[in-house]
Amino acid sequence: MISVDGLTVEFGGTTLFKDISFAINEKDRIALMGKNGAGKSTLLKIIAGVQTASRGKVSAPKDAVIAYLPQHLLTNDSRTVFEEAAQAFAHIFAMQHEIEALNAELAARTDYESAEYYEIIEKVSALSEKFYSIEEINYDAEVEKILLGLGFVREDFTRPTGEFSGGWRMRIELAKILLQKPDLLLLDEPTNHMDIESIQWFEDFLINSAKAVIVISHDRAFVDNITTRTIEVTMGRIYDYKVNYSSYLQLRKERREQQQKQFDEQQRFIADNQDFIDRFRGTYSKTNQVQSRVKMLEKLDIIEVDEEDTSALRLKFPPSPRSGSYPVILEGMTKRYDNHLVFADASFSIARGERVAFVGKNGEGKSTMVKSIMGEIDYEGKLALGHNTMIGYFAQNEASLLDEDNTVFQTIDDVAKGDIRTKIKDLLGAFMFGGDSWTKKVKVLSGGERTRLAMIKLLLEPVNLLILDEPTNHLDMKTKDILKAALQDYDGTLILVSHDRDFLDGLVSKVYEFGNKQVKEHLCDVTAFLEKKKMENLRELEAGGRKG
Repeated sequence: MISVDGLTVEFGGTTLFKDISFAINEKDRIALMGKNGAGKSTLLKIIAGVQTASRGKVSAPKDAVIAYLPQHLLTNDSRTVFEEAAQAFAHIFAMQHEIEALNAELAARTDYESAEYYEIIEKVSALSEKFYSIEEINYDAEVEKILLGLGFVREDFTRPTGEFSGGWRMRIELAKILLQKPDLLLLDEPTNHMDIESIQWFEDFLINSAKAVIVISHDRAFVDNITTRTIEVTMGRIYDYKVNYSSYLQLRKERREQQQKQFDEQQRFIADNQDFIDRFRGTYSKTNQVQSRVKMLEKLDIIEVDEEDTSALRLKFPPSPRSGSYPVILEGMTKRYDNHLVFADASFSIARGERVAFVGKNGEGKSTMVKSIMGEIDYEGKLALGHNTMIGYFAQNEASLLDEDNTVFQTIDDVAKGDIRTKIKDLLGAFMFGGDSWTKKVKVLSGGERTRLAMIKLLLEPVNLLILDEPTNHLDMKTKDILKAALQDYDGTLILVSHDRDFLDGLVSKVYEFGNKQVKEHLCDVTAFLEKKKMENLRELEAGGRKG
């Protein structure tokens, strides 16, 4: 059992959470929930041992293996996929090499009576005991099983990791973690870049093969499928329930309603008695009754209603300057990388005020098309931007491009121009960077907070063509809804690259499907497109996709 005892995190005069305690038992599968910035990722990092708390401690058995998958990571580009995944066993291979080296040294020495000789023997003996106690494993077979389960194909095994996108590199890191068979698995948004088949495999693995798991995820279906316990971090404290997230939300609602009812009844009781005390104070015949009621009120335990975090993002895009009738026009556009054809002969136009989605498998050209529209890469054929087209762009990795050593305020102050500079604090406050949080360094922000900060840049200048590439990856469910509402009110042209069906539903009226070296136009919304394709989720489009 791993125990979390009295954890408190304070910085810059702010308390993130205070005196948090709970136990993690074998086979616990815990959903760690809460809004962006509540402290979920911080709590996960403290349990993982990569960050320290202001007070409190995490206790675990000496030989317990705790593995942590962060939101942002880098793998070694010099290795192949298979070699990188096999690094999970690097400590075992290193132990084997050390035993071999020590045995070779013993064979070469002749000082059989010396203290150094005996030290080497003791070291070899201890290492050998440890090495041979490890269960015999077919390492190659284990690596292969995990990589295939996570969506890789055998041809990928010998490809350098540098050829893969960030989402696939995350899967490589996840493979390394799963191969270690940890006692506690800590996962921060693990499904952001997975297709539906890999998610289903992963769910099955976690349910049937993993030991204890704590997961942060804004994918409700995934969380509900794999977890049996919910810990919500809110308002500096935690609520712990032995149910999945959806059941927890219902229980929390019922608990608050019950608390509110009891609180209201107690307040009426207090008011009635206080009224009696005030009316008869000083009346000789009622003295004993008055004193009795005063004492009773003094001893009363006041019922508390759980505080509810009602703070919310206030997001509204500025009015967009009028553009030409067609902000984007393509004719016979083709894109190749050396001998690799991404798509050929793409022709379409996006009218002013249209809202369109780019969907398709990873590596089929969605982000490539966006880069072409942005003028960042070359292509064959024609691509023209309409009169007065002003682009606002949110890249998939926008949050990770922020300077970690800058404060929240500096990040915005560096790009703000003109009158808006006098209103930076107001703007930050609208994005839930209130109080002194604008003095925080970017490096201490959560993934969701970084995404919010990166999004502020879109509001600094009026634009009439918004291009958003996976904008919801690190946003909590509440903030997703707020962003969606703001985009529904936006009066310019919108291009969305996203796999989030719920987010796209009701937001776009046209779908461009990328696949089989083509770009197909579908004159319908996402729901109709999915019905047409007989799919339940956009992530199915990624199944079997290439990872470049």
